[in-house]
Amino acid sequence: MSSASSDWRTLFESWPEVIPRHGLVVTMQGETIPFVGYLVSGGIVLLDRDKPDSYGARKVMLAYEAIASVKITTPMELARFQVMGFQAPM
Repeated sequence: MSSASSDWRTLFESWPEVIPRHGLVVTMQGETIPFVGYLVSGGIVLLDRDKPDSYGARKVMLAYEAIASVKITTPMELARFQVMGFQAPM
């Protein structure tokens, strides 16, 4: 597993309760997947959609390697993300 894949896995496995567990995942192919919840597994994350996609699918199993970015849709101050390991630059 690559470093980026490991980082995404760690992010989803240790997502703190104070940060809402919904947002958007952008894949390496540029697809945007909205999610309202998720479950983790060894090499993949199971994303739960509140609305089906054009094929009627509400669940998406995605390899951590396929994740390009995660977008948080809830407005909140940057300081709240410190529980996820983020810090201000020195």
